[in-house]
Amino acid sequence: MTEKSFFAGFGGQGIVSLGQIWVYCAMKEGKNVTFFPFYGAEKRGGIARAGVIVSDSEIASPLVTTPDSALVMNGDSLPLCEGILKDGGLLVINSTLVKEEPKRQGLRVVRIEATSLAEKIGNIRFANMVALGAMARLTGALSVTNIEEILRDFFTPDKHKFIPMNVEAIQAGFGAAA
Repeated sequence: MTEKSFFAGFGGQGIVSLGQIWVYCAMKEGKNVTFFPFYGAEKRGGIARAGVIVSDSEIASPLVTTPDSALVMNGDSLPLCEGILKDGGLLVINSTLVKEEPKRQGLRVVRIEATSLAEKIGNIRFANMVALGAMARLTGALSVTNIEEILRDFFTPDKHKFIPMNVEAIQAGFGAAA
């Protein structure tokens, strides 16, 4: 199994953090990973992207040029993501913020209300974790069965108070992708 994924949104949505947590989870599950972030100079509002690969075998290159799956967290990222996805690829759209439909045919499109679900949990900043749960279920790249333990290892102790909300957000995304 090799899953090449591309995450895109704007700065402040936690795209780079999502990529870091994605590959950390996969490493803890014993898989090989690569992580290649890209973000603009702005702290918030600029572009943020991350290419990640999760594989049971060795990975030759960290670049994700034709992903199997893509996550679109804002409207500006839709043209890019639908353009680079492989034929028949999975396009997961944060339908709370992205109202447009993809122009490209031949993609598997799944709309998840990531921001709305995060808001119901208590903070829209957890939309990236909702998306992580949805992507995990839809791609099969992560099992997220020991997610609380993995997040406890990932986050510094001062961030442990946010683990329950992160877990709830991941589970909400996983459930919404059913």
